[in-house]
Amino acid sequence: MMKNSWMKQAGLVLAAVLTAGAVWGTGYAPDVQAASSAFSDVKAGHWAESAIAKGVSKGYVDGYTNGTFKPDASVTRAEFVKMVVSAMKLETKEASGKWYVPYVDAAASKGLYATSDFANSEATWNKTMTREEMARVAARAIGEKTSENDKWMYLATKEGLIKGMGKAQLAPKGLTTRAQSVVIIERILTSNAGGNLDSDLYATGAAEIMWHGTNIFTVMPEMFVTPESDWKNKGKTGIEDMWNEKNMTITSKDGLYQAKLDALIAIDMADPNDPNRALLGDINTLKWFNGNQMMKNPIKGNTNTYVIYFKSKQVFNKDRTRYVNRTFAQFQVTGFGNVDGDAYAAGKLNKAAYVYRNQMGDVPAVIVPKSGTVQGMNDISIVLQTPASGTWFKNVDLLRLRGIK
Repeated sequence: MMKNSWMKQAGLVLAAVLTAGAVWGTGYAPDVQAASSAFSDVKAGHWAESAIAKGVSKGYVDGYTNGTFKPDASVTRAEFVKMVVSAMKLETKEASGKWYVPYVDAAASKGLYATSDFANSEATWNKTMTREEMARVAARAIGEKTSENDKWMYLATKEGLIKGMGKAQLAPKGLTTRAQSVVIIERILTSNAGGNLDSDLYATGAAEIMWHGTNIFTVMPEMFVTPESDWKNKGKTGIEDMWNEKNMTITSKDGLYQAKLDALIAIDMADPNDPNRALLGDINTLKWFNGNQMMKNPIKGNTNTYVIYFKSKQVFNKDRTRYVNRTFAQFQVTGFGNVDGDAYAAGKLNKAAYVYRNQMGDVPAVIVPKSGTVQGMNDISIVLQTPASGTWFKNVDLLRLRGIK
């Protein structure tokens, strides 16, 4: 018979979880199926059924005395931290004050919580945990580190701890539920035990954009390569850190022109379900430019490619005699060439090319073949430019890699 698991503090019943070993009566160790079927609101086939069963059998979570689990009920920060600490079997020590203090202390000692996250007070611990906060705790629980607050969701999704609510929908400010909590905690335990977790590519790409404004390292990592020595032991944890987020706004030397890149988005043309495909509009009307305005080279059919879309805008242009007036930023991509220029001129997409619909410059995108390109003597680079010539021309690097040349 399950016991009432909810703690009482100052006469109020708080929805909390049990410590390991405190769920079942002595001598009773039900199997996973028995644990899950005990809850009337966790039906067979529920998306979190297995995780809930495992969490209950391990003793870090329990249901209510009326036979329900309330999988969709929200979880406070204190409740989530207690579950994580209990599930990971971290050492807790008796402490005065609120019921959650020993668990907060244990979490802090293991680096799962820092006062810079939010104040260590009753008011903040009783707030509902957001998915963004859950991602931060989960990533720390498997040993991930970063000083960038907006990177935690990326780390958590990349490692398979958190998946999207829908196709590429992260809902970082969404509230954490009991079912979500147990699922994430089970993934933490699996990862720490050396198990493999499947990551959600769409969610990871969205998290990468949320972190530093691009998803190219998630969608097309094989195209952006450089010697490890270029980033390792240089204050960077991976090649993704070589992206220059600070250069996503370009201002002319005279201060009269400015453009901003909101996001650089890679789209896999072999994936009809790519969540960013809609940015391109009707693909049947898109073309790639090979230098001959008379040739109309269709994008359709070139599925073994990526399209890099510059989601950008001109912020201001105070001198249209110097700067071409455009709705988006001017850009250039290098490092994906080919020595067979004749084939390119004849309509074979064998290197990176600008994308357009009706006339050159009307679509802010480049198409890149997945194979067959040659880096040559150029760096692999992505740059923003001022739309001017001579003295008023300016380049800023968003990414510059030595590549494999």
